[in-house]
Amino acid sequence: MTAKRLWMWLGATVAASFLVLIIFGVEIYRTAPPFPTKIVVSDGEVLYEGQDIKDGQNVWQSMGGQTVGSIWGHGAYIAPDWNADYLHRETEMLLDLFAQKDGKTYKDLPEDEQAKYLVQLRKELRTNTYDAASGVITFSPERAQVARALADYYTKLFMEDPSMDHVRKSYAIPKGAIKDPARMAQMNAFFTWTTWVCSTNRPGSDVTYTNNWPYEPVIGNKPSTSLQMWSGFSVLMLLFGVGLLVYYHASNKEKEENDRLPASDPMRGLKPTPSMRATLKYIWIVSLLILVQMVAGVITAHYGVEGGGFFGLPLDLILPQAISRSWHVQLAIFWIATSWLATGLYIAPAVSGQEPKYQRLGVNVLFIALLIVVLGSLAGQWFGVMQKLGLVENFYFGHQGYEYLELGRFWQALLLVGLFLWLFLMVRALLPALRRRDESRHLLVLFVLASIAIAGFYGAGLMYGRQTHMAIAEYWRWWVVHLWVEGFFEVFATVVAAFLFSRMGLLRLKVASVSVLFSTIIFLAGGILGTFHHLYFSATPTAVLALGATFSALEIVPLVLIGYEAYHNYSLSRSTPWIKAYKWPIYYFIAMCFWNFLGAGIFGFAINPPIALYYIQGLNTTAVHGHAALFGVYGILGIGLILFVLRGLYPDREWNDKLLGWSFWLINIGLLVMLVGSLLPIGILQAVESIQNGYWSARSMEFMQTDTMQAIRWLRVPGDSLLAIGELLLVYFIIGLHTGWSLKGKR
Repeated sequence: MTAKRLWMWLGATVAASFLVLIIFGVEIYRTAPPFPTKIVVSDGEVLYEGQDIKDGQNVWQSMGGQTVGSIWGHGAYIAPDWNADYLHRETEMLLDLFAQKDGKTYKDLPEDEQAKYLVQLRKELRTNTYDAASGVITFSPERAQVARALADYYTKLFMEDPSMDHVRKSYAIPKGAIKDPARMAQMNAFFTWTTWVCSTNRPGSDVTYTNNWPYEPVIGNKPSTSLQMWSGFSVLMLLFGVGLLVYYHASNKEKEENDRLPASDPMRGLKPTPSMRATLKYIWIVSLLILVQMVAGVITAHYGVEGGGFFGLPLDLILPQAISRSWHVQLAIFWIATSWLATGLYIAPAVSGQEPKYQRLGVNVLFIALLIVVLGSLAGQWFGVMQKLGLVENFYFGHQGYEYLELGRFWQALLLVGLFLWLFLMVRALLPALRRRDESRHLLVLFVLASIAIAGFYGAGLMYGRQTHMAIAEYWRWWVVHLWVEGFFEVFATVVAAFLFSRMGLLRLKVASVSVLFSTIIFLAGGILGTFHHLYFSATPTAVLALGATFSALEIVPLVLIGYEAYHNYSLSRSTPWIKAYKWPIYYFIAMCFWNFLGAGIFGFAINPPIALYYIQGLNTTAVHGHAALFGVYGILGIGLILFVLRGLYPDREWNDKLLGWSFWLINIGLLVMLVGSLLPIGILQAVESIQNGYWSARSMEFMQTDTMQAIRWLRVPGDSLLAIGELLLVYFIIGLHTGWSLKGKR
């Protein structure tokens, strides 16, 4: 297929996908669960004002939001999902109340008598009592009584009641996480409303706003018919997509490798320009952030076994789990993104062969801006979680509360400005090459488009406000997390790899361009609408579930041939003697292929079908996929890219790369041991518990704090240790390139 026709297919795929994404985004706006003007008791007493719910959402965000347990299944893993926890406690209390009114004790009744109260319970919780005309939700006196009792329970938990010390320790929540009783009352209103959303049927439907999630069979929260049907359809779509891809690959395979390999390294003669040399400081910062992120990860993992401290030290008083986890996630995104930005800034002048005026100044200004964002956002998150900011100030400068987008809105906007500055620097450096209209033009245009998408789609995170409805905020949040990371970064990575190998004369440029265009179409055909698989249970309509199930299955299709890509990269690493200088950067590309298949493919599809995610959303199975995909794919690739850049910045010296080899194997083996030795077993046991006894139980203190689960958590130590040593050796090697201990004689 010609490049021109592939461009037409790419344009049609992107346009059609975004049209559907936006159309059903409008549907999410239209059908979002109502924000009530107030919640009242049937006798007219006001239980909560509507503004209490909105302010309570901001209180929840200020204490760390999705880094402390989860809401609607999205968030951290140590504390419970607060909706599942609230709903289960609410069902038990209501059943006791109903039985007590008849002078009975519910748990002592035979099953046939219990059935009467179960019917009453389901009618109580699943009946939609929202009045659209007045905007009021009405609770029965019994439900209001339970709501007050639960408010008292959560107040004791999140504030300073000494009777809850053991529970707080189990959930890694510091004493006084919420310090103001008024704030606590508002957060109780938010918990009550978000749980009402989970248990109440949509108007004219027998399915709740969250598609019957969480699994709570006592009230009839079970997998719906549509959920089961679309789960099966997703598997059929996967098989269909795999069949088409294999057919295309077999019928259109054209050799990409160059038959006439260069006798020497074509990139060795490339003289780094001032702006290219200025990217070295980015790599030094990447190295530092890797180490700090590793320490934050160790602390966060340890909170799982010793929720109140770190080997006896009361660390949670100054660095609570909400902060360590936020920093761990944010620093991962920062160092991975910085490695990719540095690679782009290095490649652009190398491709065009020209250094625009003031390019080095622009690279240095961008570096300072990124430092300000990193340091400012991390400090703001600490001040926010420590309850030292007002709710408005927290949103703009503290902790937004949304996983992966924890940084305050001010820092978020400043980062967006930095990304557009990066885009400007890239495009101005590439303009001379774009004007040449040679064989590299297709790759260059795709490279620029991917860069525009990386800069532009981060802006989706500005589309929601401080008190935007959670269902709508989640829609835009996943535009950033999924489209930015799992979509256009994938395209950027594919183009950069093709560019590097083409510049070294290992790939035929024309064929590589066609191959990258086709790969991009396959990535985005499933990747754009695959965004919806994050929104199955975020109070979205059934159509979102159907689209998410269908297209998330197609996301796995290109990973079927990932073994070919890995072998292809391995073959390139052995194609000519001088390529040995690039052995370890290429090996990181090969490792990225492995983790793409295992982390994004196997572990990703294991949790993506609706029927699977219904039971295991927010369990440690999600952590398995997250670590294997974010670090295993994008982190490993980021390391490979900076090693390519370093190879170009030290062109005339051989590397003393024994430490680099040890680092490579320790990082990859350590990550694998950590996943399969600890996180995966915990996730599997949680999944079994969720299916057998309800989702709440799989996240409960009683289940998660057993001796067996604690022992499995400690099994993270071997894998984490290997990974940490590997990262230390990598940083030691990078430092050695400057000091000399990582360099040998001339090439």
